[in-house]
Formats: sequence, C-alpha cells, structure tokens
Amino acid sequence: MYSLLLYTQSENVYLIPMLWAIGIVALIALVVLIFVQRRTGGHLKRELVELDKVKQNNIEYEFVLKAMHLCTWHIDCKNRTIAVDADYRDDKGDLVAIPEVPIEQLFNLIEKNDAQRVRAALEKVCDGSAFSYHETYRVLAGKSGLTYWEESFGTIAARDEEGNPARVVGTSLRIDARKEMEASLIAARNKAEERDRLKTAFLANMGHEIRTPLNAIVGFADLLPVVESDEDRNQIISEIQKNNHKLLNIIDGLVSMSKVEAEAKSLVKQQVDLVPVLRQIIDSFSGMVDPSQVILASQFPITELMVNTDIGKVKEILTNLVQNAVKFTAQGSITLGFDVPQGDMLVLWVLDTGKGIDDADQNRIFERFFKVDEYVPGTGLGLSVAKSHAESLGGSIGVESILGEGSRFWVKLPLR
Repeated sequence: MYSLLLYTQSENVYLIPMLWAIGIVALIALVVLIFVQRRTGGHLKRELVELDKVKQNNIEYEFVLKAMHLCTWHIDCKNRTIAVDADYRDDKGDLVAIPEVPIEQLFNLIEKNDAQRVRAALEKVCDGSAFSYHETYRVLAGKSGLTYWEESFGTIAARDEEGNPARVVGTSLRIDARKEMEASLIAARNKAEERDRLKTAFLANMGHEIRTPLNAIVGFADLLPVVESDEDRNQIISEIQKNNHKLLNIIDGLVSMSKVEAEAKSLVKQQVDLVPVLRQIIDSFSGMVDPSQVILASQFPITELMVNTDIGKVKEILTNLVQNAVKFTAQGSITLGFDVPQGDMLVLWVLDTGKGIDDADQNRIFERFFKVDEYVPGTGLGLSVAKSHAESLGGSIGVESILGEGSRFWVKLPLR
C-alpha cells in the first residue's frame, strides 16, 4: 500500500508540469493563429480595396472612352496582328474585326493615297525606330465608295527581353466634323483673300478707267470757249459726248456689280414677250458703231417668245454681251439672236466677227476685273455681272471663240 501511494505521488509530480507545458504550447499556438488570421484578414481587406479601385478605374476608363467616342486597339509587333479592344465610336466603320487579324487588313481599308503613309508610320513604331505614332487618314466606308476621316495615336506599351517593341497600343477616333470645320475655315480664308485681291484690282483699275474719259471731258471742255470754228466746236462736243457715255458706262458697271451680291436672290419675275426686248437692245447700240464698218443685226426664228423671268436682269445680261462685242469688233457684224426653245430651256446668243479670244483666256473671261486687252477701255465687270445674273436666274453662260475670227457668247435660261 505504501509503495502504491509513492508511485501515485510520483506520477502526479510529472503530470502537472506536462499539463502546464501543453497549456503554454496551446496558448502560443492560439496567439500565433490569431496573429496569422489578423494578417490574412488585413491582406484580404487590402486586396478587396485594391479590387474596388481597379473596378472603379475600369468604369472611369470606359466612361472616358464613351464620352470621347474612342476606339482602342493593340498591335502584336512580332506576329504583325492588330485587334480592337473597345470601340465606342458612333459609327464603327470597317476598321478591323475582333479577334486579332493581320495588320494588312487595316491598310486595305484605308484610302489608297493614305495607306502607304500610315503603313510607314506604324512600321517605324513596331521596329523601334519611333516611340509614338500619329496619323490622320481616310477610311473606306464599306462598298459604297464613300470615305470618312480618322485620326489615330499609338505608342509602345511593352518590350521583349532584347528591348524590341512587343506590343503597341493606340486609339482612333472619327474627325469628320473637324475636317468639315477646317474646310469651311480654309474656304472663308480664301474668300477673304480673294476679296482683298479684288479690292486692290478694283482700286487700280477704276483709277485708270475713270480718269481716262474724265481727262478727255475736262480737256475738251476747256478748249470749247476758245474754238471759233463751228466744225471744230461740233467735233469737240461730239468727243465730250462720247467720253460722257464711256464714263456713264463705267459708273453703270460699278453700280451693277455692287447690286449683284445684294440682289443675288432677289428676283422680280413676270410674263413677257422677249422679242421686242431684244430688238430694243440691238437698236440701242446703233449710235455706238460705224454702220459702214460694222452691221448690227438680229436673228429671231420666231416672232413671239413668251418667258416668265426677271426681264431686268435678262436685259442687263444681253446688254453687257452686246457691249462687249462692240468694243472688240472693228469690222464685220454683231448679231443678237436665240435658238428655238428645246424643252424648258432657252439659249440666247451674241455672235461677232471681232478679234476673238485665246483658249487660255476663255476660262477667265467671266472673272471680275479680268481684261483680255488692257488697252481697251472698260472695267472688266460687264461679263462678270452677266454671269452672276445668269446663275441667279437658274441658268448658265459661256463662250465659243476662235482667235482672229470672232466669238459667240451664249446664255442658257429657264423659260419658266
């Protein structure tokens, strides 16, 4: 019994420390477990925060692409393939399809005159000789044959182990509206430059044209009181009257030109017989030619020609054409006529046997202030006024001429 008691006491002596050791180990394990869980939880929380940030960035990125109507793409430099990552353009056109396709497919969709330039620019980026890419070009819009303008930007996004470009990323957007605005601005600039050129030509031309008859009028008027011979006096009066007529024609031309743009859309149409009007026009020039040298004639295939038009503008057109013929016809004839109407159009013409017009000048004869012969008096406005009036009436005007043989000016106008 005593020995059994001793054994039991000795066993308890070893058991208590063992329990304490196990408890301490368990406590340490629990502390370690709590620490690990806290670290893991913190890491997981940070990962969730980062994930939320990435998600938010993707949403913002997508919003920016949509707002700017951009298309994003990337190029595999090694395989020479291109793929569209996202496309938020209003009209996606026919750039490329998803997934990756050979880059040559892109060049086939670009207008031929621009494709070579775009190919060269992309090749420079893909082979590393350039870091970025920026080009504007025209893209063929399907089978319709129409094109639209596109602008692209690109840059190297990744390189291989040897430092060569492995991936190029970029964006594309349509710029039709910008190109239209640029074209409008260029047209406005050209128009302003043309107006400035015309103003300069006007001042230079008018100074000479007005001074010439005015000097003659003043000079002959000063001689008139001292001339005793009736024959000389009558000749001086005749010269003054001729120069008065020239000066009035110049002023009439200026007034007509000043009204052209303001009244381009102002038409006063009426039903009228054109034959008496044409006779009146040709008769009004009878005192301006030498009947022994130049015959004024008319050629009307019918005796009545009813038209619904602005007769004032028609008279001014034909008056300017006949007046131009009178200036350049020293011998022969000047004929005013018209062809039998075909359909809804009427062709009126003025035929002369004057000096004619060179082929190179026929394209410019209707420009403002253009003169075939600078030595012949005139403002260079008559034919320009005629052209403007003809177009405002819905018609057209032109000339057929052989140098040294004469000219035929025609104007085509609608009957109604």
